[in-house]
Amino acid sequence: MNRELLMLVEAISREKNVERDVVLGAVESALAQATKKLYQGEVDIRVSVDRDSGNYETFRRWLVVPDDAGLQNPEAEELLMDAKDRIPDIEVGEYIEEGVESVPIGRIGAMAAKQVILQKIRDAEREMLLNDFMSRGEKIFTGTVKRMDKGDIIVESGRVEGRLRRGEMIPKENLRSGDRVRAMIMEVDLTLRGAPIILSRSAPEFMIELFRQEVPEIEQGLLEIKSCARDPGSRAKIAVLSHDKRVDPIGTCVGVRGTRVNAVTNELAGERVDIVLWSEDPAQFVIGALAPANVSSIVVDEEKHAMDVVVDEENLAIAIGRGGQNVRLASDLTGWKINIMDAAESAQKQANETDTARKLFMEKLDVDEEIADILISEGFNSLEEVAYVPLQEMLEIESFDEDTVNELRARAKDALLTMEIAREESVDEVSQDLRDLEGLTPELIAKLADGGVHTRDDLADLGLDELTDLTGQSEEDAKALILKAREHWFAGQQE
Repeated sequence: MNRELLMLVEAISREKNVERDVVLGAVESALAQATKKLYQGEVDIRVSVDRDSGNYETFRRWLVVPDDAGLQNPEAEELLMDAKDRIPDIEVGEYIEEGVESVPIGRIGAMAAKQVILQKIRDAEREMLLNDFMSRGEKIFTGTVKRMDKGDIIVESGRVEGRLRRGEMIPKENLRSGDRVRAMIMEVDLTLRGAPIILSRSAPEFMIELFRQEVPEIEQGLLEIKSCARDPGSRAKIAVLSHDKRVDPIGTCVGVRGTRVNAVTNELAGERVDIVLWSEDPAQFVIGALAPANVSSIVVDEEKHAMDVVVDEENLAIAIGRGGQNVRLASDLTGWKINIMDAAESAQKQANETDTARKLFMEKLDVDEEIADILISEGFNSLEEVAYVPLQEMLEIESFDEDTVNELRARAKDALLTMEIAREESVDEVSQDLRDLEGLTPELIAKLADGGVHTRDDLADLGLDELTDLTGQSEEDAKALILKAREHWFAGQQE
């Protein structure tokens, strides 16, 4: 019978193209499962098949656990102190084994054993095919639609399957069984049954890889795609940079008569692509990203990582785009928050900022409106600038002599010190439940305290706009923080 077992193992190994040891491992697992059924409780059984003779032995075993851990499963665990009575040099994590009677192969629960063996072989085959596929280093999965699975699409390439989830498809794209599909390989999850390769057709990385395949200059290192932003199936923007002055980055990506960019567009269900020249200068990059709109002026706020972009009336709709699409994509592409406004709005905002700065200087520096306006006209907008800008720069202001400059700097430093003391006192008033809230940093706590937010309920009561104005956070981060603060409101209801 043992010789027949080895013959069967050899036959399955050749037929399924699976290593002999894998098949023997499946047999050992099947025998172990059959033996477990003879015992009460969760016992641990190990079967060892001799690779040459086919003879096999069966062992019941116990895992050695630390004395202070206690026994979670007495049927398969033993405390270290008890184990050492039997084997003095045994350590935690090792096993005590005891030979038991082996189950004859002829009495194995036939169907169960067969299923275990076949499943092990299928898993081994699947892993081997997957490893072979992944070893090619391909980033794009090309295959045909095999079937639908709970809204997802299963795509087959050879004997390997990928899963294209509904959220990763291009909106309004109607894929049917048998259709040819290309998608980006986002991750491989071996724990998933069936299709372990997770695909996407909506990810920006997919468009970047498509351009890499269509534009040889990218592969050669002459061009580089720095970033990409997409509204899948509708419109996208990519930022390109040339590493060779002789190569026009935009023209090269467009191709002769648009052949290259059209190939990408056709693959993505007609998604229109704007190709933007990347720039180290953030303002210049944003101006390019807002094309085809023409920008009149731009104001950069480094602290808030935002830009106020002024366009004339005829360019306003173009800059914003349908449903805000153009400005949203430009913001995603550049990583900057972009505020589009016309000249009148810009003038009003500037007037408000000037008025705020004037009141600040008049109150904190104890100066008249004329002195405050001189500081503003020279580019000073904060007490920090007055206090710590290099002395020589302030001495160059014609309206101020050295004594005036020194006095203004001293008053600014005193005002900042007073404000810092008041801020610390305000922070001290912040309740412990707010301090303990996950996601709150000391910097955010200080900003909230400045805005009069001292308890978790104060934060929970805030609107999204109020919180972003206070902290300068993105809307997404601010929303998450507010929801976190409100969790305790609903905890009792859930119970």
